[in-house]
Amino acid sequence: MQRKAPIQRKSNETQIDGSINIDGTGKTKIKTPIGLLSHMLELFAFHGYFDLELEVKGDTHIDIHHTNEDIGIALGKAFKKALGDNNLGIKRFGSAFAPMEDTLGHTVVDISGRGHLKISYSESHVRVALRDENGYTFEYLKHFLESFAKNLGATIIVTIQNPPNFDDLHTVLETVFKSLGMALDQATTIDPRRQGQVPSTKGIID
Repeated sequence: MQRKAPIQRKSNETQIDGSINIDGTGKTKIKTPIGLLSHMLELFAFHGYFDLELEVKGDTHIDIHHTNEDIGIALGKAFKKALGDNNLGIKRFGSAFAPMEDTLGHTVVDISGRGHLKISYSESHVRVALRDENGYTFEYLKHFLESFAKNLGATIIVTIQNPPNFDDLHTVLETVFKSLGMALDQATTIDPRRQGQVPSTKGIID
């Protein structure tokens, strides 16, 4: 039985519709007004083997903040719903590396019921905060991941290693979203040794 859920959020700022299938093959149909984020979500789903459909409209004539954040909220809630109560049988933890050129992204996931995000990178690498040509920034990445982690109920720790003078945000984001997809695929995989069991000594995930 495949684990699926709708992706929905409607407000005065955004309208989001779609679906997620955790047990998919990585097929995507994504249309958002933030081109770079759409591309990153395709990479996330492909490398995580998630089937993801997403259609988004938002108040991007003001800025992309609301739309970027709300996609993270809606996607996190959909994953949580698809996993079901207490995340029965899942491995819960996942860890993955994704290199691209001289940049290495590493993401660790714990679907613990507690939403938390930490992103680490050397202080000498602050140039990753530069905007891309369409205005997406490293801060927008953090806002997206914070919203996703909180609404999924997962601890997500991202570590980025890249050269001190590196300023290619696109490459940095690719390593993050690819490693996130692979780590989440591991964490959501059913472990046959604990099938039907809560993956916690407490007996609940909260």
